Amino acid sequence: MVVVAFATGLMAISLPILTDITQTTKLNEAARLVERELQNARLKAVNVNRPLRVRLNCPAVGYLRTVEVVGTAVDTASDRCLLTAYPFPASDTDVMTKPNFDGPMRIMPLGAAVTTQDLEFEPDGTTYSLASGALQVIATPVTITVSRNGRTKAITVNGAGKIQLQ
Repeated sequence: MVVVAFATGLMAISLPILTDITQTTKLNEAARLVERELQNARLKAVNVNRPLRVRLNCPAVGYLRTVEVVGTAVDTASDRCLLTAYPFPASDTDVMTKPNFDGPMRIMPLGAAVTTQDLEFEPDGTTYSLASGALQVIATPVTITVSRNGRTKAITVNGAGKIQLQ
């Protein structure tokens, strides 16, 4: 009886701690997903010598995708992130046609949210912010906030392309 009572007391004490650790782990996982997508887009833009855009909450909240900049109205179209309209991998294998470098659709872990932001990575590694359909130079670092259950993590991106998870 004493052992059972002791074990029950120990579990009652440890359950909130384990829940807290689980919540923190899921938030960190979501933040790393966004940070990795940004890092990969920047590296790929430099590698393939084409501008790439990371679109957060596209096509809906909780999704993100890296898409190749085509240079037309298609870039800001609402269906630009849809795999049905722009499949991954590209159905056309000709490197000279666009878009050929769209990435897969990523889904945020359950309950995680990210601020809506579109960032464009240029072939020279620099970064621009897309606001109201126009590219803007990033003079002060852009902060992307990932949140889950009242907790937040920040990812900052500066104009030179430095991406930092904080």
